[in-house]
Amino acid sequence: MDHGQPSPSPAAPRDPCACVIAPVRAVLRLRRRVCLLRKRRLLLPGVGSTAAADTGPRTPLAGKDQPRIFTFDGTTQLASRAPRKRRRRSRIVLYPESSRKYLPRPERRSRAQHCLLLLVAIVGFQVLNAIENLDDNALRYDLDGLEKALQRAVFGQPAAVGRIVALLRDYLATHVHSRPLLLALHGPSGVGKSHVGRLLARHFRAVLEDGALVLQYHARHHCPEPRAAQACREELAWLVADVVARAEAEEKTPLLVLDDVETMPPALLDEVHSLLQPQRSHQFHSAIYVLLSRAGGGEVTRFVLQNASRVLPRGPGGEGGGAWAEEELRASLQAFLVREHPLWRVAAIVPFLLLEKWDVVSCFREEMAGEGFFPEQAQAERLAAQLSYYRVSGREYAVTGCKPVVAQVNLL
Repeated sequence: MDHGQPSPSPAAPRDPCACVIAPVRAVLRLRRRVCLLRKRRLLLPGVGSTAAADTGPRTPLAGKDQPRIFTFDGTTQLASRAPRKRRRRSRIVLYPESSRKYLPRPERRSRAQHCLLLLVAIVGFQVLNAIENLDDNALRYDLDGLEKALQRAVFGQPAAVGRIVALLRDYLATHVHSRPLLLALHGPSGVGKSHVGRLLARHFRAVLEDGALVLQYHARHHCPEPRAAQACREELAWLVADVVARAEAEEKTPLLVLDDVETMPPALLDEVHSLLQPQRSHQFHSAIYVLLSRAGGGEVTRFVLQNASRVLPRGPGGEGGGAWAEEELRASLQAFLVREHPLWRVAAIVPFLLLEKWDVVSCFREEMAGEGFFPEQAQAERLAAQLSYYRVSGREYAVTGCKPVVAQVNLL
């Protein structure tokens, strides 16, 4: 039915290019809008390097589209405000492909550090070598074996034995010496001085493997009273010079044992004193002198008897004993000996104390075993009871020590 309105026409066919042109136009409009915003930002006053462009004439487009900015600052303050500096981004340094790339080098060590380390290593090696040489020198003389032999064969003198070994150990620990070692063994008769001298001579002959490096000089035998003192002095000087010359050639330390020193004339004591002087040649400096003397025996006897109550009791094995007042006794004995001759001023004094009754019993048993007898304890005590003793504070000290032991055992 037709009411006067036109009938709708059929739908026209859709253009295929319209779906592509519309997005492109939208992109172009957005691009122009972005460019316009960029221009407006560049035309703002005080921004970047275009701040000077604000003073010149603006384009109509820029003046028309630029918005107004509301601030509380006046025009003069805006003009005097310093332009803000833009931070420049650090650019990555690009190396050409043909060039070599090197990593940053670490800090170089100074060559002086290497020299210092080398010096420390050399010094440490020298010190270690010196310590080993000192140990080898001490081992050559077998002082541990000497100490055991003295403790086993010498009765009642633990303090004296310990001091002798300590002095020898300190002296033999070095190769070069400024003066010889002088050991002075003093005490009454029969306390073991000569026995210690014989043990020292036997031990050094064994370890040095040369009997010519050990000299045993007995004053009563080598220099009897009818002989002139000057001849004895010349003979002693020649004997000592021969021994020290042999020891110097073999790089060893000789031992010189002088017994019965109390019977030596003053000329011989002067000669011994001159041998110890540092003015002598270096071959005389490396030597060990052992002086055996009864001088000062009365001082030792008096000191022991007056201080018998203070002495620590010694057992039959020789433990404890005379170390309680060794320093005091040594000082008083040296003061007494220096008044006789200055030789004792440079000597290391080793006092030998009185022997107690059980020490004498041990001497009898040792001698009986050496002579082939069975060391019966009862028989040894019976023989020891025949000797004379000082009886003080419940203690018994032998008057003659072990001196008559050999004679009495020979009567069995």
